[in-house]
Amino acid sequence: MIKLPGLIDPHVHLREPGDTHKEDWRTGTRAALAGGFTIVLAMPNTRPPVTDAETLSLALKAAGEGACCDYAQFIGAGAENAAAAGQLSRQAAGLKLYLDQTYGPLRLDALADWQAHFAAWPKHLPISVHAEGRSLAAAILFAGWFDRPLHLCHISTRDDILLVRQAKEHGLKVTCEVTPHHLFLDSASLDHLGAGMASVKPPLASPADVQALWDNLDVIDCFATDHAPHTLAEKQSPTPPPGFPGLETALPLLLTAVREGRLTLDDIILRCYTNPQRIYRLPVQTSTWIEVDPDARWEITPDHLQTRCAWTPFAGRQVFGRVRRVVLRRQVVFEDGVVLAPTGSGRNLRLESRRKFLPNGQI
Repeated sequence: MIKLPGLIDPHVHLREPGDTHKEDWRTGTRAALAGGFTIVLAMPNTRPPVTDAETLSLALKAAGEGACCDYAQFIGAGAENAAAAGQLSRQAAGLKLYLDQTYGPLRLDALADWQAHFAAWPKHLPISVHAEGRSLAAAILFAGWFDRPLHLCHISTRDDILLVRQAKEHGLKVTCEVTPHHLFLDSASLDHLGAGMASVKPPLASPADVQALWDNLDVIDCFATDHAPHTLAEKQSPTPPPGFPGLETALPLLLTAVREGRLTLDDIILRCYTNPQRIYRLPVQTSTWIEVDPDARWEITPDHLQTRCAWTPFAGRQVFGRVRRVVLRRQVVFEDGVVLAPTGSGRNLRLESRRKFLPNGQI
């Protein structure tokens, strides 16, 4: 048995409000605990999207009533809410800009809107972007122009990871994340998953792109699941929405890579705990850890999942490493497949961080 810190997933979609038939705060955070995550940061492209005080209050109310692990909620950048979002910055996990096609109504097309948000959002607080290709290059340019930190979500191609490398080598304040599905699946997966089941944004890339991610592991700051559940019926429909569930399969996939010599445990801790905590200025969870059996071999199947959508693109895969116990603030909240955390027991970490952090980001 090995002991790891409670993991942090900086990129999840919990579908509440608006699409609770896919997931909600209760089921999504139960899935998080089952996967070894004690903190999740929730994206704003819900229905309605989280873009102002009213919708943020709606999302946080749902979280307060349902969450079983700790959390924070992103604000979404819209065409007309730069000033309002900036005023809510201390209550949010960060600001999320959607600069490419995504699931939901949030997307910024006009460069003037980008500029307004970069200017209005406090410089010491995180901005995260969904950007690919040319829009990624433009977002990095804005990070340099405004001399501020920028986090780049779900990097998936060789061109993009090399662009991140160049930005870092030139001293720009950029960080990035990569998802397990972009590390362990590729475009060839379409053959066994089918086009609808394999639909995700950004799309599954070529084997050469996947290899480039592994080859540039040193510039990848975080592993983030981009947990994006949809029902099996939706994924098998003529118009399948993009996205995969991922909270419960991420750690076993990463631990299997450790066993294969592709990663180390320190790599996982750095990218699933240390860096997300630093980038998003999260308070330390005291007396919190997970216990994992690294030698447990098992087959990923949908029947053991806590997520409401009850399927996974990794079904049938043999993996090593199973979460046996999760302790959150001295309380056992998950043990041997059973979630023990009371519904609504998770904490809003932005309330915690107000007490724990100074303006310069030091604890």
